[in-house]
Parts: sequence; C-alpha cells; structure tokens
Amino acid sequence: MLRASLGLSLLPVLLATTATAQGGAASAQGDAGAAWRRHVEILAADDMEGRGTGTPGYDRAADYVIAQFRRIGLKPGGIDGFKQPVAFVEQIVQSDRSSASLIGAQGETPLAVPGDLIFSGGGGPVPESIDAPMVFAGYGLHLPDAGYDDFAGLDVRGKIVVVISGGPSALSGALKSHARSERATWLASQGALGLISLVTPKQVEIPWNRRVNLAGAPALYFADAVLRETQEPFLGAQLDPAKSALLFAGSGQDFAKIADAADASAPIKGFALTQRFKAQVAAQRRDVASSNIVAVLPGSDPRLKSEYVVLSAHLDGYGIGTSVNGDGIYNGALDNASGVASLIEIAKALKAGKEKPKRSILFAIVTAEEKGLLGARYFAKRPTVPQQAIVADLNFDMALPIFPLKAVTPIGYDQSSLGKDAEAVSAQMGLPIWPDPFPDRNVFIRSDQYAFIREGIPALFFKYGFKAGTPEAEVEKAWRANIYHSPSDDPKQSVMPAETAKLNAYVTAVALRVANSPRRPAWNDDSFFKRFAK
Repeated sequence: MLRASLGLSLLPVLLATTATAQGGAASAQGDAGAAWRRHVEILAADDMEGRGTGTPGYDRAADYVIAQFRRIGLKPGGIDGFKQPVAFVEQIVQSDRSSASLIGAQGETPLAVPGDLIFSGGGGPVPESIDAPMVFAGYGLHLPDAGYDDFAGLDVRGKIVVVISGGPSALSGALKSHARSERATWLASQGALGLISLVTPKQVEIPWNRRVNLAGAPALYFADAVLRETQEPFLGAQLDPAKSALLFAGSGQDFAKIADAADASAPIKGFALTQRFKAQVAAQRRDVASSNIVAVLPGSDPRLKSEYVVLSAHLDGYGIGTSVNGDGIYNGALDNASGVASLIEIAKALKAGKEKPKRSILFAIVTAEEKGLLGARYFAKRPTVPQQAIVADLNFDMALPIFPLKAVTPIGYDQSSLGKDAEAVSAQMGLPIWPDPFPDRNVFIRSDQYAFIREGIPALFFKYGFKAGTPEAEVEKAWRANIYHSPSDDPKQSVMPAETAKLNAYVTAVALRVANSPRRPAWNDDSFFKRFAK
C-alpha cells in the first residue's frame, strides 16, 4: 500500500470523490482498467525480479509482452521476430574501493562514497583516478543559439565542472532540459574532465538516503563506442545537498545564497573554485545483451501505410537492489509496468476499433530507459523501419493513476503540430490540457520520447494533468518522495485503474488522429527543436 504522508493521506478522499463522481457510468472504464491492472500485476510481480536490463526477469517480462502482442494480432517488427537486440557494457562503481576528497588551503576534506558523493557509471567508462581544479558554472546551460550560455568566459579545460539545479525563468523547461541532456557530451568536447551536479535542498525530488540505496545499481553504456555520450572517460557525480557548501569553501561565495537564487530562477554567475577535486574510482564491467520489443499494426491506407506512428514505453526497471524494510525487489509497477500495460491495451483497442489507422502503428517497448534512455536511443538511431518513415512518437511512462484524471499534460504539446491533435482530442473528451507544473524537473528529457526528438521526430509524453499547490500536487510529490524508484513501487499500492483506462482512451484517440491525418506532424516554426528535423 502507499505509505502515509501529507500528500498520500489525501488519497482516500480523492478516491471516494472519484467513486461518487463516476457512479454507474464507469463500468466500461472499470473493465478496461481491470485488464490494465492485471498486466501490471504480472509484469511487476516478484518473479519478474524488477525487470533489470539484461536479466532473466526482464526476458520473462519481454516474453509476456510478445505473447500479448501475438494474441492481439500484431506483426513482428524487430530484427529477430519481435526483438531488436542491443549490446551494452554493464559498469558497477564499487563504492567500497572508491574514494573522493577536496584539497584546499585548509587541507584535505574526505567525502564518503556513496554517503556524501555518488559516482555515475553511465555514459561510458569512468576514469580510474582524477586530481583536478574545479569551476562553478551556475546552471550549466549551454544555449548560445537561444542567447544564453553559462559557460561563456569560463575555462573548463582540464577541470571538474560544478553546476546547480534549475535555470533562468526566461528559458522554457524544454530548452533547459535539452541543454542538460547534452551537457556531458559538450563539456567533454571542450576538454572538461567531469561534472558534479548539485540540487538545492528545496528542489530535492528523491531523498538523499534513497539515492544512496540506488548507488550500487549497475549502470550501462553502449558496447558500440560510436553511440556513447563521451568517447573518453568522463567523471559524473552527484553530491549530497546537505554537503554542497563544502565545494565552495575558500571561494568567498555563500552556497546558501546561490541556492536561494537558483530556487528563484535568478541569474547566477560562474567562477573558479579554490579547491581541487581528487578521486579514485573502482569499477567492474561485463558485456550485457538485452532487446527492445517491436510490434506493428499495419496501416489501412496503401498511400500512408509505409509511414509509422510510434507508441513507446520502457519495460526495464531497477531489478534487485539494496533492501528496504526487508524487500530488495524494485518491482517498478507504475514505473513502468503501467506504461507497458497501457500500450498493450491501446494496441488491443486500435486493432479492434471500427476506425482503422491509415498509417502503420509501431509499438516500441524499449529496454534500458533507467540507464539513460539507451534502448530508445538505439531504436531511434537504428530503427527497424526507415527512420524517415517515422512521423511521430507518443510515449507512455509513469502516468500516475493516484488521483482522478481531470486534465492531461502531454509534455511537448507546445513544440509541434502534435499539440493541435492533443487539443482536439481534449476538446472531444472534456480533458483540458494543463502545462507542466514543475518544468525544472526535466521530464522533457527524462523519458524515451527524447530519443526520438533528438533524431528530429516530433513527440509527446503523456502525464496526468495537475497544478502546483493543489492536493493532487501533494499526492504526486509524496509518491515521488516515498515510492518512486523503491521496492514500494509494487502491485500492492493503491491505484485507480478506471482513471488509467480514461487516459488510455485519450492516447488511443490521439494516435488514431495522427495516423489518419493527411499531413505528417511538423515542428512549430518557433520551436528550438525544429533544427533537428531531417
């Protein structure tokens, strides 16, 4: 069950309100919701062992999804039947053999690993040792084409770059998210040796002790070096928000004031830090294979069936990890067995519906999302159909059925003509579109749709709509603080399946509208992401 907290304590009230409002008219949604919930219970059961990428549990879950697609009547769309194999290298940072410290005028300040500092194992091989000066680069956003660059005038070559969460209010959440996603690659190209990311205490999403629990989880990067974020070893690390001030010792700068400025989205200037960062990083590596699952519902129009609308969701989870209250299985029920279950039900609806999609619908159930969107990035770069034939991606990840569905937030709706499709369906179904209430959470880059956007393909990412400062916001915040990326994200928690059935129907209608439009989706003229169109 969901743990009690300020937000989660409101859930029974919301559930009761919903039950009254729905009345007897919800029977069809209840049936569809029950089917969705059954998929979630199977995919997030303990015997799936958290569906870690490259594990037998993931493979069992993939077999279940393939069986469902076969039963619906979808066609194989992979390289090997329904599968698209992907080769990875698994890298586990060994915290007990790693160390870090700050070297300054006052001597050496040790940083506990992972208690104070967590090394990232993703992106590529970690450097074995490092001893370098540091530079603070404010928000760390490199957007010269948008007239903004935190690195202007800063020398990053041979240095560890320190950045803080947030960004100026004048920049959209999508732009800030994009800059963060490209940051490590750009910094490596400029000769920087690594990146330490700070989060202000007020912007913490997952408590630090929970992040420490995940520190030993295996990370992945592509076996094919051409696909990696950086070609040379590059250090990535996160610092405990309670210890962030240590980095600024001797600099004459007050971290508390910097954090206040970041919380207010105010300008923050970069400057050289006076201490050096020293670390030894031990890691073990092995080759790992996993597969995306690809299925196709062929289009009904001979002129348009060679084009594809992709519906995506990630199947992988965190697998088995640090035990919390005696439970070490990170079931990943809402993140993201729920999204895969939704795509199974959407596939069923599209196949059985009277109105047939004119374009083909391609279902991409991808691997290694939790490791950096790797499965989606592989598919988007090396799709099993011609890349130019993919007209859009509609992504389903962690839509949280923990309060009534009163509105929708299709992330990215303001960037392309897909927003007009979403608006039209919203008008038909009485589900208004509300903007992202927390744009600095970076959700625009934190799920698989962004892999398609980077390849120039317009995309939407579907979320329950809510506004900041509401009871729903408190429920969602509490879920993230207590359940997200923990063993408690299991099938036992209280959810509202009929509400998910409503969202599934919404996405089905959007997919059908996009598939049947005579025109391909296009980026808005004022969208920053139009530049990626091919």
